[in-house]
Amino acid sequence: MREILGKRRRLLSQRSDAGPELIDSALTFATEWQWPVLPGVTADRRSTSRCGCPDPECSVPGAHPFDPGLLAATTDARMVRWWWGNRPAAPIVLATGGSAPCAVSLPALAASRALVALDRTGIRLGPVTASPSRWAILVRPYSMEQLGELLYAKDFVPGSLRFHGEGGYIALPPSETGGGDIRWERAPLPGSASPWVPDVEAVVDAVVDALTRTGVSAPEL
Repeated sequence: MREILGKRRRLLSQRSDAGPELIDSALTFATEWQWPVLPGVTADRRSTSRCGCPDPECSVPGAHPFDPGLLAATTDARMVRWWWGNRPAAPIVLATGGSAPCAVSLPALAASRALVALDRTGIRLGPVTASPSRWAILVRPYSMEQLGELLYAKDFVPGSLRFHGEGGYIALPPSETGGGDIRWERAPLPGSASPWVPDVEAVVDAVVDALTRTGVSAPEL
């Protein structure tokens, strides 16, 4: 497969001195865990808070697909090696939903309190990713109908709560994005099997409560 040449390729070009950690992680996600991934667009070299995509108002700089698009996400090792062989510092983007985990994301402060609340109730959590501004709790795949019924039963759902389901995406560690480095707040347990993740119902109550208590109701990055 050939990338489209010209301006878009220049926008997506990466440093050639990046280490092997990204490609190794991408291969683990794709081939061992069967999570479909693809390379994201990078932050603008002139200003890391800006995205390398054409949108000057991009809200997730360096943390989203661009070229290729989200539908190109794959678990094929050859494709993963080709992508990161050419773009070794590209962020790793997970296409959520389908056979892959979905995610619930919220601002970092509220997320830290939500995790404490979940731990207190004994709810088992799987991997949790974190950037300086937002954390994402990975959950089992859910349908839009399932999510709609769950949220309809709530009196109030804060606008800062985001759901990454079918057709969505999140950046995975150890990606570098315009919003900061992506790391594991709760790392997957070592091993080759795909990490366990909870049902979305198990985490939404604690997440909504944490957002309400902290007053984080407006959309945030």
